[in-house]
Amino acid sequence: MTDSCLPVQGSPGSPYTRKMLAVLRYRRIPYRFLQSENDDLPKPKVGLIPIFYFADDHGELQAEVDSTPIIRRLEEEYPGRSVIPADPAIAFINNLLEDYGDEWLTKAMFHYRWHYQDDIEMAGSVLPHYQDVTQSDGTIAAMKKMFSERQISRLYVVGSNDTTASVIEDSYKRFLHCLNNHLKELPFLMGTRPASADFACFGQLTQLTQFDPTPAKIAAASYPRVHAWVSKMEDHSGLDPAEDGFVSTTGFPSTLRTILKEVGRTYVPVMLANAAAIDQGLDEVTTEVDGKPWAQEPFPYQAKCLQWIRIEYARLDDDDKNRVDEILKDTNCEQLFIK
Repeated sequence: MTDSCLPVQGSPGSPYTRKMLAVLRYRRIPYRFLQSENDDLPKPKVGLIPIFYFADDHGELQAEVDSTPIIRRLEEEYPGRSVIPADPAIAFINNLLEDYGDEWLTKAMFHYRWHYQDDIEMAGSVLPHYQDVTQSDGTIAAMKKMFSERQISRLYVVGSNDTTASVIEDSYKRFLHCLNNHLKELPFLMGTRPASADFACFGQLTQLTQFDPTPAKIAAASYPRVHAWVSKMEDHSGLDPAEDGFVSTTGFPSTLRTILKEVGRTYVPVMLANAAAIDQGLDEVTTEVDGKPWAQEPFPYQAKCLQWIRIEYARLDDDDKNRVDEILKDTNCEQLFIK
């Protein structure tokens, strides 16, 4: 790894890998994509992908895995073609939508992939090949069984169960509808240039709309515009964005407020209930989403995500907070900041 390319390890079946590779392409950051483990590279503290390897002050590579802070680090180390709006109020809205993509849409991705038999068959058959396509059929069959059983047993992590299934699926369909309407007006979530929120939602949708059979059928049948948007988001290295391409708080798009209402309808009550359950030391998160019951095991990482969002909100000055509050008014997202 002696050249200037940034080493990145990941897999095509990982929505976060797809998110981050698309960011690198758009930002024209040279990278080296590693599709298998390299024993010469350091291991991350948490075994997740994608793994980015940054050089420290001594030139030693350090492994990082959390996509949101990695995007902010890339902003500092590679100037130009930013995916973070300069306006603090719009940047905050972008951060909120990025977290929605990373932490709520992933529930739909994981749910559909390991809930329905056709999707289990597709994922179990294809994903093991990403490690090495030359593996024998016998090896792949054993990996398929082991991998599928492990992933199905982990559905509880994202909150997918018989109680929550209809909530997750209805939310996915509503989000596709909202995004489809928004794309009739603007090519990206945050305006005429892509932001980190676009890449977060795109990452999950690479699997939902183009890989897993059940949700992909829904997208192809009713939302071909979204299907095409996902394909286009893969590589925007040829886009020359205007500096003022992000939306502003003046004339904030109504279609984007509708998406925020969907965020407030689903993501917000679950994030709040999850944080409350962890604070109280409870073994189960229970709440209502869209008038339906929601129950899952507590998810500590998502409590941290909520804390980070609240910290970002607290850092805004009074004027920026007022502008954010005006955008979020009556979306239910304002509940995130009421103690």
